[in-house]
Amino acid sequence: MPGAYTPVCSADHLPGFVKVADALLERGVDAVVCISINDPFVMDAWAKAQGVGDNIKMLCDPTAAFTNAVGLNLDLADFGLGVRSERYSMIVNDGVVSTVNVEESILACDASSADTLLAQV
Repeated sequence: MPGAYTPVCSADHLPGFVKVADALLERGVDAVVCISINDPFVMDAWAKAQGVGDNIKMLCDPTAAFTNAVGLNLDLADFGLGVRSERYSMIVNDGVVSTVNVEESILACDASSADTLLAQV
């Protein structure tokens, strides 16, 4: 996700996954993971604020190493945010990416939504 506590991430994207995490796990998903370019303390606080619980692993990418490696980095320096991640969701099967849903706009949360991903599992 582009950033912890950012408007779309906190109002739509993460809450959607909190809502359907059980359903994803029931369909055989091994792990539901949220990754953002933040530090581990911010990710922990955000998880607690969002009531994430144990069904979603909150991972930090503080140097954007993962985000850069998968080519989903986005420069939002003009907005005071620096390097961030595109808004996306991804299905990984045995270490191989089988599906990537990238939003056309950082402000959108349709293609990458939890409901979209749930329909793809």
